[in-house]
Amino acid sequence: MLLYQSPKFALHDTKSHPESVARIVQVNAMLKSSGWTERCKSPAWEPATQQQCTRIHPDSYLEALQDWCEHDAGRVEVDTVVSKGSWTAATLGAGAVCDAVQRVVKGEDTTAFCAIRPPGHHALSSAPMGFCLLNNVAIGAQYARTLGLNKVLIVDWDVHHGNGTQASFWEDPNVGFVSIHRFPFYPGTGKADETGGGQAIGTKVNIPVAAGIPAGEFLKRLYDASEKLANEMQPDLILLSAGFDAHRNDPVGGLTLEAEHYEQAGEWISNFAKSHCGGKLVSLLEGGYHLQHMPECVDAHLRGIESATRK
Repeated sequence: MLLYQSPKFALHDTKSHPESVARIVQVNAMLKSSGWTERCKSPAWEPATQQQCTRIHPDSYLEALQDWCEHDAGRVEVDTVVSKGSWTAATLGAGAVCDAVQRVVKGEDTTAFCAIRPPGHHALSSAPMGFCLLNNVAIGAQYARTLGLNKVLIVDWDVHHGNGTQASFWEDPNVGFVSIHRFPFYPGTGKADETGGGQAIGTKVNIPVAAGIPAGEFLKRLYDASEKLANEMQPDLILLSAGFDAHRNDPVGGLTLEAEHYEQAGEWISNFAKSHCGGKLVSLLEGGYHLQHMPECVDAHLRGIESATRK
């Protein structure tokens, strides 16, 4: 497994915000103490290029974002904060996803995990949103297509709907999107009848679930919907927006998963990728705000992937 981590993600200083520096510090500590940094390959990589970013975000937005960061603008959207180091962290995170995609596509490894921040799945084409600055998974999906891949499937199990990701590919039939998320809940999108536009109708699958749904039912609904869409699309690569805020004790989420469920889901998605695209899977960190349980869930997720890849 390829592992992307860096102390530079702490440069995105959000002060007392829920999406805090402490999140990545705790994840990095877990990756070391649990032996992941020794067992995984850790490539050197570069920040995302302007060209990679502009496949999702126009130059005007990138210029505005960089300016906000240079001026330490603070709150740039009701839920989103930037600091002087945010541009470095955001472009490094998107770059990690692109580098992981390239290495997986070329066969250097079949799986990768990107321990990055800020998260990305709420970021709109021309606006930050919901703690997110650049839409990392969308940038990665578009980059994959420049490498010759025809179809990409994005799975998103964050407790919040990945509205920015969905919007990026709303009319694109070659990028599938499956999101399971609490509803009604922030950001208010992700109803079951949101299935894509134009020729892409049916390639966007939303699974809204109520707070308190049993973990087993949550996972079954995710698995069934993902299998159905993958059978229809035949993707060449799976990208996972791996949020861990559906944990029972997450201060934001309100769902019922525990670490063991993320291990099961990690094993499932690795096997899912084996079945549909030769095992090619890139997982990237989205939400998760409990400073003890979120790193435990990341560890469980990686153990699940590792278990499947060994079989």
